[in-house]
Amino acid sequence: MSPSSAIGFTGGGSFYRELKALAREHTSDPRRMRRAQRQIHIKSAVVVSWGAGSWALLMFVASGWWQAGLLAISLGLALAGIAFNLTHDANHGAYSHRGWMNRTVRWSLDFLGGSSYVWRVKHNVVHHTYTNISGADADIEQLPFLRLAPDQPQRWFYRFQHVYAWPLYGFFAANWQLFGDFVALRKGEIEGTPLPWPRGRELFGFCAGKVAFLSWSVAVPVLLHPVWHVALVFLVGSFVLAFTLAVTFQLAHSVDEAAVLSMDEMSDAGTKEWARHQVETTVDFAPNNKVLAWYMGGLNYQIEHHLFSRVCHTHYPELAPIVQEVCSRHGVEYKAHRTLWAALVSHGRWLRRMGAPPSRAGSAAVASTDGA
Repeated sequence: MSPSSAIGFTGGGSFYRELKALAREHTSDPRRMRRAQRQIHIKSAVVVSWGAGSWALLMFVASGWWQAGLLAISLGLALAGIAFNLTHDANHGAYSHRGWMNRTVRWSLDFLGGSSYVWRVKHNVVHHTYTNISGADADIEQLPFLRLAPDQPQRWFYRFQHVYAWPLYGFFAANWQLFGDFVALRKGEIEGTPLPWPRGRELFGFCAGKVAFLSWSVAVPVLLHPVWHVALVFLVGSFVLAFTLAVTFQLAHSVDEAAVLSMDEMSDAGTKEWARHQVETTVDFAPNNKVLAWYMGGLNYQIEHHLFSRVCHTHYPELAPIVQEVCSRHGVEYKAHRTLWAALVSHGRWLRRMGAPPSRAGSAAVASTDGA
C-alpha cells in the first residue's frame, strides 16, 4: 500500500493559512531578507573554510597521531556544518531566492558523498510529507538495527538499543556514501514512494559526486600517506559526521513528546490537516542556544523548518515566537526542549521505551495512563 493512497492531507485549514500569512509578511521585508542572506553567506564561507583548512592540514601538516585525530574530528564537524548550513537549505530551495544558486549549492551533498537527487526524494518528499508515520517516513525506518515506532516488529536485542544506538549512529554516513544510495536506486522506491533512476544532469551529478568524494577522501590521501592511516582518518571523520547529523535529526522526531503514527492509524483517521500533523510530530530543542542554532543551520527549530522548509533557516529564530502564538490561538500544542541535554535524555527514553519487551512496554503504558 503506497502512502499516497492510504494517507490524506488537506491544505492546512485556517491554522496554516494564518501561519503562512504572518510568515510571508515577516520574511518578505527587504531588510530582513538582506540580513538573512548576508548571514547565510557568511556562515557558508566559515564552514567551507573550516572544512578545507582541516583537510589541508591533514594532508600536508599533521605529523603525529594526535594531530591527525584532532583534525579528523574537526573535518567531520566541518562537513556536518556544511550539510546543515548549505546542503540542507539548498536542497529545499531555501538557500537563496535565486534558483540557479540553489541548484549549484545542492551539489555540496554529492561532494560529501551523498546524493542530492536521492536526498530530495527521501527527505523533501518522503520525510516532510509523511513525518513520523511508520511505514511511510524513511527516517524512522531503521530496521533491523533500531525500533523507532510502536507498530514495528520487536526483537530481543532492541532492549539494549538505548545503549548501542549512539555508536551505531556513527556508521550511517559511510553506509549512504558507499552503499545506501545505490540500494535505494536499485529498489526504485523509498517506503512506497517511487524513486526513478536519475537521468541527464542528475545522473551526471550522481556519478561525478561519488567520484569527487572518493577522490578527495581516499585517492588523493593515499598518494601522500599510508593506506591504513587514510582508512583510520576516513573512519574517524565519517563517524563524527554521521553521529552529528543522525543525532540532530533524531532529536526532533524520535523523542517522547513527538507523536508517532502507523499507516493504519492515519488511514482510519481520514483526512488530516498537514500543518497540524507537522507540529504534532516535531519537537524543537535548545531554542535559546545561539551557538547551537548557528552551527546546526537552525535545525534545532525543526517545527519552523517543517512548516516553512523553503524559507532560509536564518529566519527561524524570529519565526518561532510567531508560530508559538498561532499554535496557542488554534489549540495546537507546540513542544520544545529547553536544552540540548533535555532533548538527548528524551531520545534516550524513547529508545528504551521502544526497545522494552512487550509486557514491560504495556505495563509502562498502563502506569502512564493511570498516573495521568
